[in-house]
Amino acid sequence: MRHRMKKFGHFKKKDRDHRDSMIRNLLTSFFLHGSIVTTEKRALAITGMVDKLVNLVNEKDKLNAIREVGAVLFTKESSAVLFERAAKLKDKKSGFSRITPIKYRDGDSAKLVKIELIEA
Repeated sequence: MRHRMKKFGHFKKKDRDHRDSMIRNLLTSFFLHGSIVTTEKRALAITGMVDKLVNLVNEKDKLNAIREVGAVLFTKESSAVLFERAAKLKDKKSGFSRITPIKYRDGDSAKLVKIELIEA
């Protein structure tokens, strides 16, 4: 039995490496652009990571934060944007992202949502 599994972290027919790289791609695009439009399941999969990364940047010293953020995000530009935006959110502990439903996708009726970073 698989106890304590996150229901939103599993995507059909994707192995672990594919899942991890997809989440890293979503996080990189999210911090680069400030908001992305994706499916509800993918948005729920990255909300916890967004909170962890912003808290990591605010709580750790800069050198260790750069190393740990670089292990998650693909580009240096996205990590630089993360450091800029996390400085504005220093007084908060959680709730850095907002998920807003948009519509259902035409092809497969998947629920599309917009996930955006909340500015202080």
